[in-house]
Amino acid sequence: MNLSILIPIYNEEESLPELESWIRQVVEPMGLSYEILMVDDGSSDRSWEIIQALSTQNPCVVGIKFRRNYGKSAALNVGFTHAKGKVIITMDADLQDSPEEIPALYRMIMEDKFDLVSGWKQKRHDPISKTIPSKFFNWITRIVSGIRLNDFNCGLKAYRQEVVKSIEVFGEMHRYIPLLAKQAGFKKIGEKVVEHRARKYGVTKFGLERFLNGFLDLMTLVFLGRFGKKPMHFFGTFGVLSFLIGFIILIYLSIVKIMYQTYGIADRPLFYFGILTVIIGTQLFVTGFLAELITRNAADRNQYLIEEKTGIQ
Repeated sequence: MNLSILIPIYNEEESLPELESWIRQVVEPMGLSYEILMVDDGSSDRSWEIIQALSTQNPCVVGIKFRRNYGKSAALNVGFTHAKGKVIITMDADLQDSPEEIPALYRMIMEDKFDLVSGWKQKRHDPISKTIPSKFFNWITRIVSGIRLNDFNCGLKAYRQEVVKSIEVFGEMHRYIPLLAKQAGFKKIGEKVVEHRARKYGVTKFGLERFLNGFLDLMTLVFLGRFGKKPMHFFGTFGVLSFLIGFIILIYLSIVKIMYQTYGIADRPLFYFGILTVIIGTQLFVTGFLAELITRNAADRNQYLIEEKTGIQ
């Protein structure tokens, strides 16, 4: 199959018929084999009934329904697992992403050989309460990830099939799929300015709490990417450093006590700081040791992504 269009859905019953019709009008003239993969993330409205009806009318529509709401990352992860296309394009179901962008995104993957292309909503039709936090979030993510994208959270993205089959999206990690792809070894990541349309139906699912969750997920992702298979390098380094600082402080206080005999060691606040850093250093080192024991017995410890092989029968 040439193309999979993956759409996570949560309470978007009004927009689905119009979205499916619009996608057909754009994709069918391209002469490609395609599927429209709609993942219903536990909607409480009639979204699933509409998906079933669309699937009856158009055999290219494929539907998956969750028993409850798990979140966008879960919907994307399941969709990536089921997608059959050589190119996978994700888009939101609220009609704010234009299907007219599909041909250009497809060409950037197939002809320009990008691994991943992220949309950039350069001109947004959102309230300032959403755009300002989004700009700050994207700025932080650029610094931490080293990926020069302007809009990490744009739902309109295109992927080579190998990318989506090589990553796992969980938690709130859908915001960081470019970073997941980079950590998996896919380095040709591009960006395309895309049209952003005003919401036509329903209400936004945006909430400020997602920025705190997003920041915590970013820190988790960076840590796992660098130290997931070698946790002792992180915990052990800080543990040894903290222990040495505390040990040096205690040695210093002991020498001062022996040489001058002017006061008790326990009378100085520095003594308690030294004890604290020794304890923290020991705890960090033990944490790293236990983490190494866990990772060394993990089933996926020695699973690595192999791009290709040659000369192997």
